Amino acid sequence: MGYSIREEDLKLLREAGVSEADIKHCIKVAEKALEIASRIKEVHPEIDLDLELIGRGGLFHDLGKAKTHAIEHGMIGAEIGRTLGLPEEILAIMEKHIRGGLTAEEARELGLPVKDYTLYKLEERIVIYADRLVDIITDGIVEIKEEKEAEERFEEILKTIPKYGKNERTLERYLRYHQEIQALMKKKI
Repeated sequence: MGYSIREEDLKLLREAGVSEADIKHCIKVAEKALEIASRIKEVHPEIDLDLELIGRGGLFHDLGKAKTHAIEHGMIGAEIGRTLGLPEEILAIMEKHIRGGLTAEEARELGLPVKDYTLYKLEERIVIYADRLVDIITDGIVEIKEEKEAEERFEEILKTIPKYGKNERTLERYLRYHQEIQALMKKKI
């Protein structure tokens, strides 16, 4: 019962106008999110994770970058995704991935539609965590020899490089996701 990236989904991204560089990023996020989900399932087979939601959520999270790389790309991506007939759960990931799930107050401050963008589902948090990890691994800002180093140094990197931690509230959210997901992936003793 796995999930694999589908060629028709890649075609949707291309037809929407997403650049090949952004598609490459989206593929990496989907793959990283699915890897994390697999590691969680290995330790906690009782947790029912929707792998298709995780994979497609990772793949489509930056669909809005077909139109803009600005902060509204999540909202714009959800609008595009709606016209493509993507499921609401995937649209939610696209819309809510900005800064790891904004509060209504933060959305107002950033000029986004005022509503709660909190990540309530574990699948959403896995995708957003994978997105941040992939940024750290691929941006070239931090020297990472192996991918696992991004997880091991996650807190230090987010606390010392503003691009990743953004501000105090965003940093706190990302660190909470990191701690939650790392705990789920640790072997029981």
